[in-house]
Amino acid sequence: MQTSYARHMYNLLRRQITVTLFLFGIAITSFAQQREINLPNHEQKPYYFGITLSGNSAYFQMNHHSKFLQDDSVATVGSTSGAGFGLGLLGTLRLVDHLEARVNPQLIFATRGINYYLNYPLTGEKNWQQKTVESIYISLPLQLKFSSDRIDNFRVYLLGGGKFDYDLASNSQARRAEDLIKLNKSALGYELGLGFHFYFPTFIMSPEIKFSNSFQSVHARDQYLIYSNVIDKMQARMLVFSIHLEG
Repeated sequence: MQTSYARHMYNLLRRQITVTLFLFGIAITSFAQQREINLPNHEQKPYYFGITLSGNSAYFQMNHHSKFLQDDSVATVGSTSGAGFGLGLLGTLRLVDHLEARVNPQLIFATRGINYYLNYPLTGEKNWQQKTVESIYISLPLQLKFSSDRIDNFRVYLLGGGKFDYDLASNSQARRAEDLIKLNKSALGYELGLGFHFYFPTFIMSPEIKFSNSFQSVHARDQYLIYSNVIDKMQARMLVFSIHLEG
């Protein structure tokens, strides 16, 4: 099941990246036909600001605990992706030519699922069980952005950096029996991405795609809960497509 799921996620991400690059290619072709230079002095600004609208596909990369092999009550367990969105602010500081530092605090809504197959379900319950895990993150990333030379009204950039996430919906301290999957409130992670600047007369639109991953496990394991004790570590992973509007 894990191999099948990994193949499914690979195909999903590959399709999303292919569609995104195709749309960017159309936009680049359109902009290449324009010769009027918009915002010609923008690269000399010491700093500038913007807003961010984003969509995401989030999932868990998990490792089984030794309890999974010792106990036959849970036959299989695996993560499924879910869709979410985010809203944020953007601040960019010019360091030198082609290199900028960027902060992009966001409020991110993410949903993920965990599927289980139980060998001995309770009376009246199904063998297949899915637990939905919802998170509301305050995400605070700090990134470095490496930009290419500007070609008319187009520019491409790469970015990378670290982030701190605080989960407002975390249930790590919950004691109710129905809270079967618990997440830690905070986590550190990293991000890698690719983006494009399209210069308009009064603003810059910057489509961007990036991958983020937590450094440590976000799972607050509970040895007394059947759905939690078979899982050791879970890293929070996310594929994010953003539109930045910058001035």
